[in-house]
Amino acid sequence: MAVGPLSYSETHLKTLIAMVLIGSATVASAVFAQQQKETTMHHAHGTFTVDVHPLSPAPAEGLTRYTINKVIHGDLEATTKGEMFGAGDYKLGVAGYVGIEMVTGTLGGKQGSFALQHFATMDASGPKMQIIVSPGSGTSELKGITGTFTIKIENGQHFYDFDYSLPE
Repeated sequence: MAVGPLSYSETHLKTLIAMVLIGSATVASAVFAQQQKETTMHHAHGTFTVDVHPLSPAPAEGLTRYTINKVIHGDLEATTKGEMFGAGDYKLGVAGYVGIEMVTGTLGGKQGSFALQHFATMDASGPKMQIIVSPGSGTSELKGITGTFTIKIENGQHFYDFDYSLPE
């Protein structure tokens, strides 16, 4: 490797790399745009029951581990199996959890499975929850699914809204 000004071959190589990177970004943008054109947003809603149980031993001091299993009804007819890890003081209303659950069933007449990935916290400002379809987790007729799953609890009843898309 030369010290000082770049030699022609080094300059050429850096230019080529930059062109490839720019070209790759352009190709990636075009592929993403094409995928966006080939998908339609859908909305599903309904109710579910949830069964949560602590698991032991705890993975570490201050952490908790739970099973999370649901039976879902409505536009999504499915069951789930998963696990959650939590930390904090739930009794005081300051805590958080992460979780992942595999959903298996029928959505919009299509059968298959996909994973829901959870990230949630609660503190003095209130609860915050984000649940998304884990990228690449869809199988069978639900392969390629993306989306956001929202949970509402009213009078002890669990409701969901699921905005999702599938490749055409």
